Amino acid sequence: MQRVWGLLLMTSGGDGGSNQEGLKELESTAKRCRREIVKMTHRASAGHPGGSLSAIDILVALYKTRLNVDPKRPKDSERDRFIMSKGHASPAIYAILNEMGFLSKEDLSTYRVMGGICQGHVDMKWTPGVDFSAGSLGMGLSFGLGVALAARMDGSDRAAFVMLGDGELQEGQIWEAAMAAVHHEVGNLKVIVDRNRIQNDDFMDVQLRLFDIAAKWEGFGWAVRECDGHDMSEVVSSIQWLDTITDRPAVIVAHTIKGKGVSFMEDNPAFHGAAPNDEQLAIALEELK
Repeated sequence: MQRVWGLLLMTSGGDGGSNQEGLKELESTAKRCRREIVKMTHRASAGHPGGSLSAIDILVALYKTRLNVDPKRPKDSERDRFIMSKGHASPAIYAILNEMGFLSKEDLSTYRVMGGICQGHVDMKWTPGVDFSAGSLGMGLSFGLGVALAARMDGSDRAAFVMLGDGELQEGQIWEAAMAAVHHEVGNLKVIVDRNRIQNDDFMDVQLRLFDIAAKWEGFGWAVRECDGHDMSEVVSSIQWLDTITDRPAVIVAHTIKGKGVSFMEDNPAFHGAAPNDEQLAIALEELK
């Protein structure tokens, strides 16, 4: 299905009917995922809805139009790998894995439940379709670099995609991996930065300014493209652009809104790691109809 969607959206030019229908379906999928995100965090009375909601449009486009993965063969050696470095945004991953057929709705009900397969942070030992166990931030790009290099050594066409939070770009390990990736000319390493401008405690410009993130990646030698992370057409075309870069690693800086889709969560640092209560859940689900 991933390849079918990609072909549909690539070959329908301009405002063609098929193109618009495909984009609308992706947007509908993202809205369903948003509903599951707020329900999961409400049920658990814990979790990270804000960064999950900012990332979900990107994840839907990536899984539905590009990633070569198959729920019937979750450990296929030739599958693409997706590394969710900001692993606290696990509700977003579980929601799209449910849409892709890796997880059931019953599985989603185990979010943050002892012994459940949907842990608070993504974990490849627990959850089918997850290829990286996250915890401390800043490690995903190094892992993705290793995965990409392994594919090259195997003579494989598989790619490694990594999602980073902008807050974790404050980690030095990210930039060590960025330098190494350019040095080794790893063209099958693709990164997407969820640039929602809020980290755990406050807005990033209050905590530690990063200034022009795109310029930083360019300075390290990466191919760089910026997009509106909530404009599905822009997101899809940016993901397609990643595959045009083969001589070096490439990164998309996706400008997003933390808590996107739920009015009281949008641009609100309080919902980085806070679950909605009963009243807030009702409001959120009404807004996400």
